[in-house]
Amino acid sequence: MEFIKALTEGDLAAVRKVPKADLHNHFVLGGSRKYLLEHTGKDIQPIQKPLHSMDEMHAWNAENLGNAFESTEGRKILIRAAFTQAKEDGVAILEIGEDVWGLEAFFHGNVGEFVDAFEAAHQEIAPEMELRLQIGLSRHCDTAYLEDCIARFWGCKAFYSIDLYGDELAQPIENFKSIYRRAKAEGLRLKAHVGEWGTADDVRRAVECLELDEVQHGIAAAEDFSVVRFLRDNRIRLNITPSSNVLLGRVKDIKTHPVAKLYRSGVDVTVNSDDVLIFDSDVSKEYLRLYQSGCLSADELDDIRKNGLRTV
Repeated sequence: MEFIKALTEGDLAAVRKVPKADLHNHFVLGGSRKYLLEHTGKDIQPIQKPLHSMDEMHAWNAENLGNAFESTEGRKILIRAAFTQAKEDGVAILEIGEDVWGLEAFFHGNVGEFVDAFEAAHQEIAPEMELRLQIGLSRHCDTAYLEDCIARFWGCKAFYSIDLYGDELAQPIENFKSIYRRAKAEGLRLKAHVGEWGTADDVRRAVECLELDEVQHGIAAAEDFSVVRFLRDNRIRLNITPSSNVLLGRVKDIKTHPVAKLYRSGVDVTVNSDDVLIFDSDVSKEYLRLYQSGCLSADELDDIRKNGLRTV
Protein backbone atom coordinates (compact mmCIF):
# COMPACT_ATOMS: atom_id res chain seq x y z
CA MET A 1 0.00 0.00 0.00
CA GLU A 2 2.95 2.35 0.59
CA PHE A 3 3.76 2.45 -3.15
CA ILE A 4 0.13 3.00 -4.17
CA LYS A 5 -0.24 5.79 -1.60
CA ALA A 6 2.93 7.46 -2.85
CA LEU A 7 1.68 7.39 -6.45
CA THR A 8 -1.78 8.72 -5.65
CA GLU A 9 -0.31 11.54 -3.58
CA GLY A 10 2.27 12.38 -6.26
CA ASP A 11 5.04 11.97 -3.70
CA LEU A 12 8.20 11.17 -5.68
CA ALA A 13 10.37 10.93 -2.56
CA ALA A 14 8.01 8.30 -1.14
CA VAL A 15 7.95 6.39 -4.45
CA ARG A 16 11.73 6.24 -4.27
CA LYS A 17 11.63 4.59 -0.85
CA VAL A 18 9.80 1.53 -2.15
CA PRO A 19 11.96 -1.29 -3.64
CA LYS A 20 11.90 -1.68 -7.41
CA ALA A 21 13.98 -3.23 -10.17
CA ASP A 22 15.87 -1.58 -13.02
CA LEU A 23 16.44 -4.29 -15.63
CA HIS A 24 17.13 -2.00 -18.60
CA ASN A 25 19.86 0.44 -17.64
CA HIS A 26 22.84 1.46 -19.78
CA PHE A 27 25.25 2.51 -17.05
CA VAL A 28 27.22 4.92 -19.28
CA LEU A 29 24.10 7.11 -19.40
CA GLY A 30 22.48 5.67 -16.29
CA GLY A 31 24.20 7.52 -13.50
CA SER A 32 23.55 10.32 -11.05
CA ARG A 33 24.06 13.71 -12.67
CA LYS A 34 24.80 15.17 -9.21
CA TYR A 35 27.56 12.60 -8.65
CA LEU A 36 29.10 13.34 -12.04
CA LEU A 37 28.98 17.10 -11.44
CA GLU A 38 30.70 16.69 -8.07
CA HIS A 39 33.39 14.33 -9.37
CA THR A 40 34.05 15.65 -12.86
CA GLY A 41 32.60 19.15 -13.03
CA LYS A 42 30.40 18.11 -15.96
CA ASP A 43 26.85 19.43 -15.66
CA ILE A 44 24.92 17.01 -17.88
CA GLN A 45 21.35 18.10 -18.53
CA PRO A 46 18.62 15.91 -20.08
CA ILE A 47 17.02 16.67 -23.42
CA GLN A 48 13.99 18.94 -23.43
CA LYS A 49 12.31 17.87 -26.66
CA PRO A 50 12.04 14.62 -28.63
CA LEU A 51 14.85 13.39 -30.84
CA HIS A 52 14.10 11.77 -34.16
CA SER A 53 16.84 9.22 -34.69
CA MET A 54 19.64 7.27 -33.05
CA ASP A 55 22.05 9.56 -34.90
CA GLU A 56 20.66 12.53 -32.94
CA MET A 57 21.13 10.59 -29.73
CA HIS A 58 24.74 9.80 -30.66
CA ALA A 59 25.26 13.51 -31.36
CA TRP A 60 23.92 14.34 -27.87
CA ASN A 61 26.36 11.82 -26.39
CA ALA A 62 29.27 13.36 -28.27
CA GLU A 63 28.36 16.87 -27.12
CA ASN A 64 27.63 16.04 -23.47
CA LEU A 65 30.02 13.19 -22.70
CA GLY A 66 32.60 13.45 -25.46
CA ASN A 67 35.77 11.57 -24.54
CA ALA A 68 35.62 12.45 -20.85
CA PHE A 69 34.98 8.87 -19.74
CA GLU A 70 37.00 6.97 -22.34
CA SER A 71 39.52 5.61 -19.83
CA THR A 72 39.65 3.06 -17.04
CA GLU A 73 39.10 5.69 -14.36
CA GLY A 74 36.43 7.39 -16.43
CA ARG A 75 34.56 4.13 -16.74
CA LYS A 76 34.83 3.52 -13.00
CA ILE A 77 33.35 6.97 -12.35
CA LEU A 78 30.38 6.10 -14.56
CA ILE A 79 29.93 2.79 -12.77
CA ARG A 80 29.93 4.47 -9.36
CA ALA A 81 27.52 7.11 -10.66
CA ALA A 82 25.15 4.35 -11.80
CA PHE A 83 25.11 2.68 -8.38
CA THR A 84 24.67 6.06 -6.68
CA GLN A 85 21.68 6.90 -8.85
CA ALA A 86 20.10 3.46 -8.39
CA LYS A 87 20.46 3.59 -4.61
CA GLU A 88 18.88 7.05 -4.46
CA ASP A 89 16.02 5.71 -6.60
CA GLY A 90 15.26 2.76 -4.32
CA VAL A 91 16.44 0.18 -6.85
CA ALA A 92 16.76 -3.25 -5.24
CA ILE A 93 17.81 -5.14 -8.39
CA LEU A 94 20.13 -3.47 -10.90
CA GLU A 95 21.09 -5.11 -14.19
CA ILE A 96 24.01 -3.38 -15.90
CA GLY A 97 27.15 -4.21 -17.82
CA GLU A 98 29.76 -3.08 -20.30
CA ASP A 99 30.02 -3.78 -24.00
CA VAL A 100 32.44 -6.60 -24.87
CA TRP A 101 34.70 -4.22 -26.76
CA GLY A 102 35.13 -2.25 -23.52
CA LEU A 103 37.09 -5.11 -21.99
CA GLU A 104 40.15 -4.30 -24.08
CA ALA A 105 39.52 -0.56 -24.25
CA PHE A 106 39.09 0.07 -20.51
CA PHE A 107 40.03 -3.04 -18.53
CA HIS A 108 43.25 -4.22 -20.19
CA GLY A 109 41.54 -7.30 -21.63
CA ASN A 110 41.13 -8.69 -18.12
CA VAL A 111 37.67 -10.04 -17.26
CA GLY A 112 38.59 -10.15 -13.57
CA GLU A 113 39.43 -6.45 -13.59
CA PHE A 114 36.15 -5.77 -15.42
CA VAL A 115 34.10 -7.66 -12.82
CA ASP A 116 36.04 -6.13 -9.93
CA ALA A 117 35.24 -2.59 -11.14
CA PHE A 118 31.52 -3.27 -10.88
CA GLU A 119 31.74 -5.28 -7.67
CA ALA A 120 33.91 -2.68 -5.93
CA ALA A 121 31.35 0.05 -6.66
CA HIS A 122 28.54 -2.31 -5.71
CA GLN A 123 30.05 -3.10 -2.30
CA GLU A 124 31.12 0.49 -1.65
CA ILE A 125 27.85 2.20 -2.54
CA ALA A 126 24.96 -0.27 -2.40
CA PRO A 127 25.92 -3.70 -1.00
CA GLU A 128 22.26 -4.40 -0.17
CA MET A 129 21.34 -4.17 -3.85
CA GLU A 130 21.24 -7.26 -6.08
CA LEU A 131 23.66 -6.76 -8.99
CA ARG A 132 22.99 -8.66 -12.19
CA LEU A 133 26.05 -8.24 -14.35
CA GLN A 134 25.45 -8.23 -18.08
CA ILE A 135 27.55 -8.85 -21.19
CA GLY A 136 26.75 -6.28 -23.87
CA LEU A 137 26.98 -6.57 -27.65
CA SER A 138 26.76 -3.71 -30.16
CA ARG A 139 24.61 -4.80 -33.08
CA HIS A 140 26.53 -2.77 -35.66
CA CYS A 141 29.78 -4.66 -34.98
CA ASP A 142 30.96 -7.48 -37.22
CA THR A 143 29.95 -10.77 -35.63
CA ALA A 144 33.41 -12.31 -36.06
CA TYR A 145 34.82 -9.39 -34.09
CA LEU A 146 32.17 -9.84 -31.38
CA GLU A 147 32.86 -13.57 -31.17
CA ASP A 148 36.53 -12.83 -30.66
CA CYS A 149 35.79 -10.26 -27.93
CA ILE A 150 33.28 -12.40 -26.08
CA ALA A 151 35.48 -15.49 -26.04
CA ARG A 152 37.24 -14.12 -22.95
CA PHE A 153 33.91 -13.91 -21.09
CA TRP A 154 32.92 -17.54 -21.54
CA GLY A 155 33.24 -19.55 -18.38
CA CYS A 156 33.06 -16.55 -16.05
CA LYS A 157 30.23 -17.20 -13.60
CA ALA A 158 29.93 -13.56 -12.53
CA PHE A 159 27.59 -12.73 -15.42
CA TYR A 160 23.82 -13.06 -15.31
CA SER A 161 22.73 -12.11 -18.83
CA ILE A 162 23.69 -11.09 -22.35
CA ASP A 163 22.13 -8.20 -24.28
CA LEU A 164 22.28 -7.06 -27.90
CA TYR A 165 21.71 -3.35 -28.48
CA GLY A 166 22.27 -0.47 -30.88
CA ASP A 167 20.84 0.03 -34.34
CA GLU A 168 18.15 -2.63 -34.82
CA LEU A 169 18.46 -2.34 -38.58
CA ALA A 170 22.26 -2.68 -38.73
CA GLN A 171 22.25 -6.38 -39.67
CA PRO A 172 19.92 -9.39 -39.55
CA ILE A 173 19.19 -10.87 -36.15
CA GLU A 174 20.13 -14.28 -37.52
CA ASN A 175 23.79 -13.21 -37.60
CA PHE A 176 23.94 -13.48 -33.82
CA LYS A 177 22.50 -16.98 -33.53
CA SER A 178 25.78 -18.77 -32.83
CA ILE A 179 26.74 -16.30 -30.07
CA TYR A 180 23.37 -16.75 -28.40
CA ARG A 181 23.53 -20.53 -28.63
CA ARG A 182 26.83 -20.42 -26.75
CA ALA A 183 25.42 -17.90 -24.25
CA LYS A 184 22.52 -20.24 -23.57
CA ALA A 185 24.95 -23.10 -23.01
CA GLU A 186 26.83 -20.85 -20.56
CA GLY A 187 23.61 -20.45 -18.55
CA LEU A 188 23.12 -16.75 -19.31
CA ARG A 189 19.70 -15.16 -19.48
CA LEU A 190 19.16 -14.12 -23.10
CA LYS A 191 18.06 -10.58 -23.91
CA ALA A 192 18.12 -8.27 -26.93
CA HIS A 193 16.91 -4.81 -27.92
CA VAL A 194 14.20 -5.24 -30.52
CA GLY A 195 10.85 -3.71 -31.35
CA GLU A 196 11.84 -0.16 -30.48
CA TRP A 197 12.52 0.87 -34.09
CA GLY A 198 11.48 -2.37 -35.77
CA THR A 199 8.15 -4.16 -36.15
CA ALA A 200 6.08 -6.70 -34.25
CA ASP A 201 7.35 -9.36 -36.65
CA ASP A 202 10.92 -8.36 -35.75
CA VAL A 203 10.14 -9.01 -32.09
CA ARG A 204 8.79 -12.48 -32.73
CA ARG A 205 11.62 -13.39 -35.11
CA ALA A 206 14.26 -12.28 -32.62
CA VAL A 207 12.68 -14.28 -29.79
CA GLU A 208 12.44 -17.39 -31.94
CA CYS A 209 15.85 -17.06 -33.59
CA LEU A 210 17.89 -16.22 -30.48
CA GLU A 211 15.64 -18.11 -28.03
CA LEU A 212 15.29 -14.94 -25.97
CA ASP A 213 14.05 -14.93 -22.41
CA GLU A 214 13.51 -11.16 -22.37
CA VAL A 215 13.18 -8.29 -24.84
CA GLN A 216 14.47 -4.80 -24.16
CA HIS A 217 11.67 -2.49 -25.38
CA GLY A 218 9.55 -4.78 -27.58
CA ILE A 219 6.80 -2.17 -27.73
CA ALA A 220 6.14 -2.74 -31.45
CA ALA A 221 4.61 -6.09 -30.46
CA ALA A 222 1.47 -4.22 -29.39
CA GLU A 223 0.71 -3.59 -33.08
CA ASP A 224 -0.05 -7.29 -33.72
CA PHE A 225 -2.17 -9.30 -31.30
CA SER A 226 -0.77 -12.58 -32.61
CA VAL A 227 2.67 -11.43 -31.42
CA VAL A 228 1.22 -10.22 -28.12
CA ARG A 229 -0.33 -13.65 -27.63
CA PHE A 230 2.98 -15.30 -28.56
CA LEU A 231 4.85 -13.27 -25.93
CA ARG A 232 2.20 -13.96 -23.32
CA ASP A 233 1.98 -17.68 -23.98
CA ASN A 234 5.76 -18.09 -23.99
CA ARG A 235 6.25 -15.88 -20.92
CA ILE A 236 8.68 -13.54 -22.65
CA ARG A 237 9.41 -10.52 -20.48
CA LEU A 238 9.49 -7.02 -21.99
CA ASN A 239 11.68 -4.52 -20.12
CA ILE A 240 10.07 -1.25 -21.14
CA THR A 241 11.37 2.33 -20.85
CA PRO A 242 8.46 4.74 -21.40
CA SER A 243 10.17 8.16 -21.34
CA SER A 244 12.91 7.14 -23.74
CA ASN A 245 10.30 5.74 -26.13
CA VAL A 246 8.54 9.12 -26.13
CA LEU A 247 11.71 11.21 -26.35
CA LEU A 248 13.02 9.14 -29.25
CA GLY A 249 9.74 9.61 -31.09
CA ARG A 250 8.70 5.94 -30.91
CA VAL A 251 5.52 6.70 -28.94
CA LYS A 252 3.31 9.79 -29.07
CA ASP A 253 3.09 10.34 -25.31
CA ILE A 254 3.13 8.56 -21.96
CA LYS A 255 -0.67 8.41 -21.71
CA THR A 256 -0.97 6.30 -24.86
CA HIS A 257 2.15 4.21 -24.27
CA PRO A 258 1.57 0.56 -25.35
CA VAL A 259 2.82 -0.75 -22.01
CA ALA A 260 -0.80 -0.58 -20.82
CA LYS A 261 -2.09 -2.67 -23.72
CA LEU A 262 0.70 -5.20 -23.30
CA TYR A 263 0.20 -5.51 -19.54
CA ARG A 264 -3.58 -5.82 -19.80
CA SER A 265 -3.12 -8.50 -22.46
CA GLY A 266 -1.16 -10.61 -20.00
CA VAL A 267 2.38 -9.92 -21.24
CA ASP A 268 5.12 -9.92 -18.58
CA VAL A 269 6.29 -6.27 -18.50
CA THR A 270 8.62 -4.26 -16.30
CA VAL A 271 9.28 -0.50 -16.07
CA ASN A 272 12.88 0.70 -16.31
CA SER A 273 15.11 3.75 -16.83
CA ASP A 274 17.17 3.12 -20.00
CA ASP A 275 19.36 6.28 -20.02
CA VAL A 276 18.76 8.50 -16.98
CA LEU A 277 21.17 11.26 -18.02
CA ILE A 278 19.60 11.91 -21.40
CA PHE A 279 15.92 11.16 -20.70
CA ASP A 280 15.60 12.18 -17.00
CA SER A 281 14.06 8.76 -16.58
CA ASP A 282 14.83 7.20 -13.22
CA VAL A 283 12.50 4.31 -12.41
CA SER A 284 10.50 6.18 -9.76
CA LYS A 285 9.79 9.01 -12.19
CA GLU A 286 8.71 6.48 -14.81
CA TYR A 287 6.14 4.95 -12.46
CA LEU A 288 4.85 8.36 -11.41
CA ARG A 289 4.59 9.57 -15.02
CA LEU A 290 2.67 6.47 -16.03
CA TYR A 291 0.25 6.99 -13.15
CA GLN A 292 -0.21 10.74 -13.52
CA SER A 293 -0.77 10.46 -17.28
CA GLY A 294 -3.58 7.96 -16.73
CA CYS A 295 -1.77 5.25 -18.68
CA LEU A 296 -1.96 2.70 -15.85
CA SER A 297 -3.62 2.64 -12.45
CA ALA A 298 -1.72 2.66 -9.17
CA ASP A 299 -2.72 -0.97 -8.53
CA GLU A 300 -1.51 -2.02 -11.98
CA LEU A 301 1.78 -0.22 -11.51
CA ASP A 302 2.29 -1.83 -8.12
CA ASP A 303 1.74 -5.23 -9.71
CA ILE A 304 4.31 -4.40 -12.39
CA ARG A 305 6.75 -3.22 -9.72
CA LYS A 306 6.37 -6.45 -7.74
CA ASN A 307 6.71 -8.47 -10.94
CA GLY A 308 10.09 -6.86 -11.67
CA LEU A 309 11.35 -8.00 -8.28
CA ARG A 310 10.36 -11.63 -8.81
CA THR A 311 12.97 -14.19 -9.73
CA VAL A 312 12.31 -15.53 -13.23
